[in-house]
Amino acid sequence: MKTTDRRVPTRRQFLATTAGATAGMASWLALGKAPAHAQKRELTFLSWNHFVPASDDELRKQAEAFGKANNCTVRVDTMAHLQMPSKIAAEAQSQSGHDMYRTASADPFLYENLLITMDDVVEKVGKQGGGWYSFAAESCQTKSGWKAIPWFWVSFPGTYNMAHFKKAGFEHPPKTWDELLKQGKVLKKQGNPVGIPISHCSDAHSTYWSVAWSQGAKVLEADGKTPGIVSDKTAQVIEWYKDLYTNAMEPEVLSWDDAGNNRFILSGKGSWIHNPISPYNAALANKQPIADDINHHNSPGGPAGIHSAPPNLSMGIWKFSKNQELAKEFIVYLFQKQNFDAWIVASNAFNHPPLKNLADHPIWARNPKFAMLPKEAEYAHPRGWPAKPSEAVQRIDDNYIMADMVAKAVNGMPTKRAMDWAQEQIALAVKGQLKVQ
Repeated sequence: MKTTDRRVPTRRQFLATTAGATAGMASWLALGKAPAHAQKRELTFLSWNHFVPASDDELRKQAEAFGKANNCTVRVDTMAHLQMPSKIAAEAQSQSGHDMYRTASADPFLYENLLITMDDVVEKVGKQGGGWYSFAAESCQTKSGWKAIPWFWVSFPGTYNMAHFKKAGFEHPPKTWDELLKQGKVLKKQGNPVGIPISHCSDAHSTYWSVAWSQGAKVLEADGKTPGIVSDKTAQVIEWYKDLYTNAMEPEVLSWDDAGNNRFILSGKGSWIHNPISPYNAALANKQPIADDINHHNSPGGPAGIHSAPPNLSMGIWKFSKNQELAKEFIVYLFQKQNFDAWIVASNAFNHPPLKNLADHPIWARNPKFAMLPKEAEYAHPRGWPAKPSEAVQRIDDNYIMADMVAKAVNGMPTKRAMDWAQEQIALAVKGQLKVQ
């Protein structure tokens, strides 16, 4: 088609246009970089060093694919998870750092005023995925909206060595925490103790909350403001820990990091740990014969039923990020079914989806040792339950109050004094007077 109405610029218009362009180019050259519209965008994401390293490989692979499709770069930085709270606190304090990060537990409440609201992304992704598990959703829903989007959760079953249990004459692994205590005493005498961390690591939280809830104990009352530690139920939990520590475990549990229980079961000495499937996956990956002996069972229960506190990992976007919309697009991309399925496979069933339609992946049925893992969702609560997740809950975990209470008791502090100490610390957490460690 021939153009017939194009206007020819006047000489004055031509000079004005070229003068402006020349000035702009001069500024560009002086700065030594391309103008903003010509620069390639870079999205930065801070996550943890995954316990199944192939997951980080898959995340970076998907980040690269997203970058190519959207003319940007996605940089995924990872670090030890126990270092993340202080790193995140530093970014919050300086209002600078990554665009988005992997949040944990009640982080969205601790940084509620510094994270963008993600209601639009949550609605879009949630609707496509058939809705969220409530325990995952509650970890992100603050009074001012969704301050993060649930990413994945990690089932926290019992992991045990079948050969040791068989040698001890047990027909099945423990169904209750009291049964674990009884079996553990026999197993320790056999030379195969059980192990639960009583130390500054996140696994210590996951187990304490599970044991306490199963016994009917709580940390906070349902109002979320009143400490609920000092009670007969908590005293029973502490006495159980003391008995287990003395008669069924080794003192090393006081210094374990989150890999301590993995090393313990993989050494061949340990008979039982409360832990995700990462040791089994490591044994498979390294072709260790002990993989044949390791198996899993649902988290034990108690007089108040079976309750579990699985790690809930989410994704939050800082308000100071200049790439908020790009970050949202990347999150939507990660939740595309083919991408999330690949994420599950890369973890070899470690990463559980928070969306119900993604939870029926065949990987859990394919291996009988994984078959019971999805059922853990039925027992799950966010940390703090029966209280809602809150800033105080995150401060309680970040300061290892529950682990320290138990550690003091097993080292000789009277149970009542240990509970009183914890009650005081929790009161400070509720007032926002405990710093993030």
